[in-house]
Amino acid sequence: MNIQQIAKLIENAGGRLYLVGGAIRDEFVGAHTCALSNDEDYCVTGLTGEEFEQLFPEAVTRGKSFEVYDIEHREFALARRDVKEGTGHRGFKIITGKDITIEEDLKRRDITINSMARNVLTGELIDPFGGREDIEKRLIRATDISFLEDPLRAYRAARFAANLEFDVHEDTIKLMNKLKPELITLSKERVFVEFRKALESKRPSIFFDVLKKAEILDVHFKEIYDLIGSEQPAEYHPEGDGYNHTMIAVDNSAMLTDDVEIRFAVLVHDLGKGKTPKELYPHHYGHAESGVEPVRNLCRRIGVPSRWRKAGIISSAEHMKRRDVL
Repeated sequence: MNIQQIAKLIENAGGRLYLVGGAIRDEFVGAHTCALSNDEDYCVTGLTGEEFEQLFPEAVTRGKSFEVYDIEHREFALARRDVKEGTGHRGFKIITGKDITIEEDLKRRDITINSMARNVLTGELIDPFGGREDIEKRLIRATDISFLEDPLRAYRAARFAANLEFDVHEDTIKLMNKLKPELITLSKERVFVEFRKALESKRPSIFFDVLKKAEILDVHFKEIYDLIGSEQPAEYHPEGDGYNHTMIAVDNSAMLTDDVEIRFAVLVHDLGKGKTPKELYPHHYGHAESGVEPVRNLCRRIGVPSRWRKAGIISSAEHMKRRDVL
């Protein structure tokens, strides 16, 4: 059964089917940069879960907090509202109902470029929050003040900025900062997913620069934050402090390899400079060895794979020995 046939069955039952999420975003982003998603996610309005299941008895039901249906490797979810009831990424009550509109469903999404939909049968673009215009402006902007209901959105905004090489709107930066107290409630698994996706971008430094601007870099990435202001000998490091050096290094690594494990090793190679007493600046004697502990701390906090941890430790402990083999 093709998607048009599915949409027609839904329409005949009194509902509507919309393509949503990454597929719509990438339709317009494609002219600017590479696509980020190969998924086909659909939103159904005008039907209850029982009515949808009667229409498609072959659908596989997934999800705990709300039902998601899989039909031939396509994902279908009923339009919903999210009601904040607690702290953190999971503190929501999910409300579905046939009276919930596609505009209401899009409003709960994180950023405007992810808050567009297309009617499967008519091809009409639904873009109530200006996502297409923001893509043209190369801008990451919160869809609504409800951005504040989920702390993970702070990291998602920074990650999308890195993936797309977009700027983040000043008002969204302020919202990210307001989420700082709740960031600690995020699971390390959730943080690591956004971190890994940022490292996969062409310019991973954008992720960290956005978090720095929002003054939330120190929550999960304290060891990188500690590099800010760590003076280096200008003769060898005209780029400035240890933070700037690290951002340049990780971006250069992204130009040389797609291997995110290597990119991570480059990112953490100089974390020891964040432990140097200021009275010793601009020198960082023994920073290679002293960097092992910060690497371990960062890895533990965000749950990186053991291979990454081992690569990071070797990178920190051994990187100064390169000069001996030249």
